[in-house]
Amino acid sequence: MKIFVINPGSTSTKIALYEDDKCLWADTQRYDAAELGKFSSVMAQERFRYDEILKGLSDRGVKPSDFDAVVGRGGLMKPVRGGTYSVNGKMLDDMKSGVHASNLGAYLAVRFADAGGKKAPAYVVDPVVVDELADEARISGLPEMPRISIFHALNQRAVARRAAAELKKPLSECNLVVAHMGGGVSVGAHERGRVIDVNNALDGEGPMSPERSGSLPIGSLVTLCYSGKYSEKDIQKMINGSGGLVAHLGTNDLREVEKRIDAGDEKAALIFRALCLQIAKEIGKCAVVLKGELDAIVLTGGLAYSDNLCASIASITDFIAPVLRYPGEDEMQALAEGALRVLRGEEKPLVYQG
Repeated sequence: MKIFVINPGSTSTKIALYEDDKCLWADTQRYDAAELGKFSSVMAQERFRYDEILKGLSDRGVKPSDFDAVVGRGGLMKPVRGGTYSVNGKMLDDMKSGVHASNLGAYLAVRFADAGGKKAPAYVVDPVVVDELADEARISGLPEMPRISIFHALNQRAVARRAAAELKKPLSECNLVVAHMGGGVSVGAHERGRVIDVNNALDGEGPMSPERSGSLPIGSLVTLCYSGKYSEKDIQKMINGSGGLVAHLGTNDLREVEKRIDAGDEKAALIFRALCLQIAKEIGKCAVVLKGELDAIVLTGGLAYSDNLCASIASITDFIAPVLRYPGEDEMQALAEGALRVLRGEEKPLVYQG
């Protein structure tokens, strides 16, 4: 089975061709910011990106008619349960006003699926809006502010499958806490394959991260908002973009922080310990959600390449369950595997209802 994978980012598009679960080749097409600035919106870039990808395929001697399926990164659609979704008109309608480049994934997948002439299926897999929260997990202290599920669903669910395989158990029989640690940190309670609780890593829940503040003291945040010193845009930037390590240490690079620690920087060491503690506390919260019945704690994402970070978190949490580690986030592989499970008949494609 030849599966073409498309993952649009803000200034690039990652593409790859898989034969079953083996990557034949992969490429990242990068775009000049000035070129993208000519478009009125992210969604207006669709034809431009399509033409650029088509050129890349032509350079490799690849035709869309070679594809048995095309899978795109899922965007900000209505909340859905996890799985592989066939792209349909309702999904495209719900994402057409999107402001994030990932919303182009479904559109580009359909274009290339249709371009081959044989009408290959087009899919998206585990978008960030996967929502399988237990009813009680949705409740905050104010009815006007329900908790929302937005997290690193694609990677979390992919590594949960890897962990289940390593544990030699079906995913449907595993209880896991998965901590995705990257530019944002999301920690999910996976109950037999369903993410029943997870922090909203985008909007300021959970641990701080290299660029995000995480949860903040509410009273102090309200005072800051009404101080007259900052606009709403300023506050949003503090929460997502210039919070966390950036706010405390002026860098979002954990490697730089570790270099400072090695050089004797006590403040860097303190902030590093705080980061580890906050992630560990979120893992502990999810362990409570699962009533302490865990098969494993899983550490993943770009920060999981840090031996020091993972060892520190494990030293605090390994009394709960064994700690497994899968550094990075192989989104392209996860997207291809989601399509392949459907093509092999291991899963049925889900229908997006909106």
